[in-house]
Amino acid sequence: MTENEFLLADRIQKIKSMNELYDLENNAYISFSGGKDSTVLHYLIDEALPNNKIPRVFFNTGIEYKAIVKFAERERERDSRITIINPHINIKKMLEEKGYPFKSKEHSDHVACYQNGGRTLWVLKYLGENTEGRIKAKQFQCPDKLRYQFTPDFKLKLSKNCCNELKKKTAKTYEKQSGRKIVLTGMRAEEGGSRANISCTAFSEGALKKFHPLLVATDEFEEWYIKTRNIKLCELYYPPYNFERTGCKGCPYNMNLQSYLDTLAILLPEERKQCEMIWKPVYDEYRRIGFRLNSQPTLFE
Repeated sequence: MTENEFLLADRIQKIKSMNELYDLENNAYISFSGGKDSTVLHYLIDEALPNNKIPRVFFNTGIEYKAIVKFAERERERDSRITIINPHINIKKMLEEKGYPFKSKEHSDHVACYQNGGRTLWVLKYLGENTEGRIKAKQFQCPDKLRYQFTPDFKLKLSKNCCNELKKKTAKTYEKQSGRKIVLTGMRAEEGGSRANISCTAFSEGALKKFHPLLVATDEFEEWYIKTRNIKLCELYYPPYNFERTGCKGCPYNMNLQSYLDTLAILLPEERKQCEMIWKPVYDEYRRIGFRLNSQPTLFE
């Protein structure tokens, strides 16, 4: 048995065990983003639980790639378990009211805390200032280039609530209406960031709320599974696009944002324009301080 075959057998057994414990077939739904991970999960669940009726729910936030939306629509035509929900949120107004994402969720949350309550102990630790108690290591502190955001002169409202407003609130409504309170996701620890430190399951008041069957899955395993099961992904994962990830279009959290936008300028110029409109205040600030985006136009701009 190869390592990939062993991991597959382990994941199938884990899904079956969780189904026996929590009746996933009647209590859960799959958060189907149309991306690689959730597509793999869609097929893996069927392999572990043949003929299951677990809904696959695609939340069309308004900042999904057109190709991803079309992929979800095509999948829905051949699989009645796929549901598409359109929240119809005015994204620009929501960002202005709730705050824009900047650098990372952690940084955005710290700035929001400062903007709402001043220099709290939590904020001071992030800034690396002398306080009683443990200080964050330098690599987890605010970058020197962004410390100016913890002053009254910085007026752009920031927060980490973008995803919550566009997707999580809608998901909560779906859970309440459907009675399915457990969400299955394609989240993988190997993607890094905050995902590297989460558990395979999440509970609230003793009840299972989240199950991430692919958390331990590697890139190699995914590629092997896609090839051996002849799984067709969204066109963005193939030439000429060759996307490694999809997610929200133009998200400011993208560490390779400049090269990403340059790719869009060539292959998806209309969607590049949409990114510039939605995230304009953040992009303007990134360019002003030379953070993630070039201060001068690139060849493709």
